[in-house]
Amino acid sequence: MKLTRYNNLESQYPTTFSSMLDKFFNDSIGQNVRQFTPAVDISEDQDKYDIQVSVPGMKKEDFKLELLDGKLTISGERKMEEKKEGKNFHSVETHYGSFSRSFYLPEDVDQQNISAKYEDGLLKVALQKSEKNISKATIEVK
Repeated sequence: MKLTRYNNLESQYPTTFSSMLDKFFNDSIGQNVRQFTPAVDISEDQDKYDIQVSVPGMKKEDFKLELLDGKLTISGERKMEEKKEGKNFHSVETHYGSFSRSFYLPEDVDQQNISAKYEDGLLKVALQKSEKNISKATIEVK
């Protein structure tokens, strides 16, 4: 089983015309909280899976990692600095606001041995693999 990304498509792509109109008006009128989706790289080696989330300009306290029923959710919020004295912004391309990314974990991940570290704008999550349990049984036919 591979490490797969969890996507809630209804929130990104409405399935009905009514939900499309709701999304358009709710997202474009009077909404102060923005959301963005940071880039994620996933790799695997013999001992572990690595997830790297590209979120520069944050602090390690800004992240929340939760593991529930085999689904790892990484969330956080990047806030725009409020000090605007003497600054006139001509362009702001950096994404600010909250984000949430979820991933279903493979069965071979040791859920008690997950670590996370934030450095150089990357949140690095290491998911150690557990040793494969090979069980063998003889079944008696009656």
